Amino acid sequence: MDPKEKYKLQKLVRELKEKKGRHTELVSVYIPKGFDINNVINQLTDEQGTATNIKSKTTRKNVIDALERIIQHLRLFKKTPENGLAVFCGNVSEREGLQDLQLWSVEPFEPIFIRIYRCDQTFVTEPLESLVIPKDVYGLIAIDNKEATIATLKGDRYNVIKKLSSGYRGKHRAGGQSQRRFERLVMEQSHEFKVRVGEHSAAIFLEDLKNLKGIIIGGPAGTKDDFVEGDYLHHELKKKIIAVQDITYTDESGIRELVDKSQDVLSNVQMIRQKTLMQRFMKALVSDGNMAYGGDIEKALDVGAIETLLLSENLDDKIIDELYESAKATGADVEILPDNFEEGFQLWNTFGGKAALLRFKV
Repeated sequence: MDPKEKYKLQKLVRELKEKKGRHTELVSVYIPKGFDINNVINQLTDEQGTATNIKSKTTRKNVIDALERIIQHLRLFKKTPENGLAVFCGNVSEREGLQDLQLWSVEPFEPIFIRIYRCDQTFVTEPLESLVIPKDVYGLIAIDNKEATIATLKGDRYNVIKKLSSGYRGKHRAGGQSQRRFERLVMEQSHEFKVRVGEHSAAIFLEDLKNLKGIIIGGPAGTKDDFVEGDYLHHELKKKIIAVQDITYTDESGIRELVDKSQDVLSNVQMIRQKTLMQRFMKALVSDGNMAYGGDIEKALDVGAIETLLLSENLDDKIIDELYESAKATGADVEILPDNFEEGFQLWNTFGGKAALLRFKV
């Protein structure tokens, strides 16, 4: 998948998801690969007639106008593009009574096979999202006796799904309790907590088992080992364990620690690849090696010195386009990094969103 195409589609999806209609007046149209575009135009023309029955004068006008804009846009095509077409149009004005009719159109880089016409308060983005969201998923579980965090890792993003707390009382026992009785209560409490974590893990991960590439579990030695070796995880999930790591924290920072400590087994994941490249860049920076950043990027591109160009997705689209095309023309690799992990954040905030590993020093 071309990084620039993926970045642009991700950005479009985020933009569309932010748009909200005051009523059911945002129109989404998906035309699948190989489908006759003229049949869609005829359908939308019929829908214009149906829309005249909408009671609200404002909503009626916005829907009919959106359909007309889409129809006129589709007439620009002699036939459906090779991979299909998705068109979105509607009144996205934030002010009541003021029309701001906008249209977005995308020819996806992979075929779409679904046909959709829908009028709603939001645009239908799921079919486009499925093209850019990595299908391979890794499960992450950080657990100790007090808390647990369950997350997924897809591509360049991790997502915390569930946080759990045990109410564990540690080494302080209530007055009057014998040491043996207190230890038994603590063990029961710990067992019940691990059972809960196992149940939530099953509910989260079994749903998409076919795409689950592996599970990584982390925590203090005793607790995580008991969880892995005990009868807490579903047997299908136990088969998916690819690493068990000693980590200090079990909240969201523990999830980040777990990802960092598992780079060897996650080497094919996009986030890990990008973290590794940024770490290489930082080492080259410290040792005055083959690297460039900021204003020196253009100079390095001019002489064909760039091996891998690292760009922040926060840069202006025009800048990304220009640098991307220049880099590709010299045979360089390009990575476009989000800022939702440490190295991506550092690229944007410390180096102005532009850094590079060089073939030779400029």
